[in-house]
Amino acid sequence: MSARPLLNRRLAGLGTTIFAEMSALATATGSINLGQGFPDTDGPREIAEAAARAVLTGKGNQYPPGPGIPELRQAVTEHQQRFHQLTYDPDTEVLVTAGATEAIAAALLALLEPGDEVIAFEPFYDSYAANIAMAGAVRVPLTLRAPSFRPDLDELRALITPRTRLLLLNTPHNPTGTVLTPDELTAIAELACEHDLLVITDEVYEHLVFGSAHHPIAALPGMRERTVSISSAGKTFSFTGWKVGWVTASPALVSAVRTAKQYLTYVSAGPFQYAVAEALRLPDSYFDTLRVDLLRKRDLLVDGLSSAGFRVFNPEGTYFITTDITPLGEKDGLEFCRSLPERCGVVAIPNVVFYDNTEAGRSLVRFTFCKRVSVIEEAVARLRRL
Repeated sequence: MSARPLLNRRLAGLGTTIFAEMSALATATGSINLGQGFPDTDGPREIAEAAARAVLTGKGNQYPPGPGIPELRQAVTEHQQRFHQLTYDPDTEVLVTAGATEAIAAALLALLEPGDEVIAFEPFYDSYAANIAMAGAVRVPLTLRAPSFRPDLDELRALITPRTRLLLLNTPHNPTGTVLTPDELTAIAELACEHDLLVITDEVYEHLVFGSAHHPIAALPGMRERTVSISSAGKTFSFTGWKVGWVTASPALVSAVRTAKQYLTYVSAGPFQYAVAEALRLPDSYFDTLRVDLLRKRDLLVDGLSSAGFRVFNPEGTYFITTDITPLGEKDGLEFCRSLPERCGVVAIPNVVFYDNTEAGRSLVRFTFCKRVSVIEEAVARLRRL
């Protein structure tokens, strides 16, 4: 066999995701996994029963329609109107995907040409870098810096060049927990319109916001026709394994994304689509209870991490907490996280893997609080041993 590398150069250096590495470490050591963001309890029983009924009655067991079942597309449009006052046509402006991860991949593959520049706020979810690389485009990071993790809008303007094609946003933001304000979104929208940029916005944590509110950029003047909005059921309803996501956008943008998506999975999660359609219509009390429960868990873990000696950055949204390990006498987050299971039986995620500017994230570590209270309490007790 030739000495030529098997992995194409665009993906060189990406390797196994940090989530796979750390979750395997948790399993191997019997540690509490506060790294990967999946709940340790299932979502509403009535939604699980809806999925079971769909399977047993033959709904979705064969290929569903390419854009997604009509019931789910209609439910997505009702959700966007109910929570964000955004109106979409379920037949031409909604696309169901295999989770938000596929939606992001399909959007980037569809909308980018090789050499196009994509501005993304770092730290960024690791699939962003991989998807931009697969599209042959160039990622341009705008660093969100501790302790506030707010975007520097003057720096954002300076990063825009004639090669900039789109802005990739994530709000509420994983891993920092930052929620973009209406003023920040307005300024970003004005830049997008001024420079004729597309916007892809990852809003999977839209219902996990504490003390403020999520504001979709697509609702701002001039943005609906240039924005691909992405969300999913996994985070909101605690069924992350179902992998049901969706895109809402103008007909032209949805058509472009669908062109790429149909050659990735074509369709997926048939029976689960029927269940998610019911989930999106749950009463307001469900969404309110979800926030209250997560807020209690957030505060429990924030207090516990602080008492264990971490510097804690209190998140405004998501179910992640970013911490600084410097007060513990540590400097390297990756080394710290790889040794943490053996030291005290807890797994976390080193934020540095989400940065191009590695110095900005070297000492930062992410924990998740989408776990049972008893699990968080035990994790905190173990971390105090540090």
